[in-house]
Amino acid sequence: MAPDLAWEPLPAELPDPPETGDTFLANAIQKARFVFEATGRAALADDSGLEVDALGGRPGVFSRRYSPEATDGANNRRLLAELGGVTDRRARYRCVLAWCDAAGVVTAAGSCEGMIGQEPRGTYGFGYDPLFLPDATPGRTMAELSPPEKDRISHRGAALSAFFAELQRCR
Repeated sequence: MAPDLAWEPLPAELPDPPETGDTFLANAIQKARFVFEATGRAALADDSGLEVDALGGRPGVFSRRYSPEATDGANNRRLLAELGGVTDRRARYRCVLAWCDAAGVVTAAGSCEGMIGQEPRGTYGFGYDPLFLPDATPGRTMAELSPPEKDRISHRGAALSAFFAELQRCR
């Protein structure tokens, strides 16, 4: 989504950054600071997940590990089971980005509104994509969108756009 930049992944010798916060913002900042402090290099981190209104915002920060198995299939089955009989299936993907460097932390957020479908559909994407029906593409799940289509409407795309604008504004 930012092809003009040269990104480096987390160095292999570093463990995964901790995610002990209770919000996407706290986790994104924690991960970016962890990498910056370990490497001395600017770091961009994200935390993201699915928020379902009928479930009080769950799975939220626990989206990746919502079921005991913490697999896409098991997470989707649990979500569908918990929504059994629920008619208001409004939800959103939310993403918070945090940039950490010697000057401090810059954050930005983005979301993608939609609803949870009745059954999984599509082969693209991961996580809850086969169940999530974005408002921007009526009748199609995220997993039925090509990667470029998904990038244009996704929570990560929105957060990245907001991040570049915020970085420009404050730096």
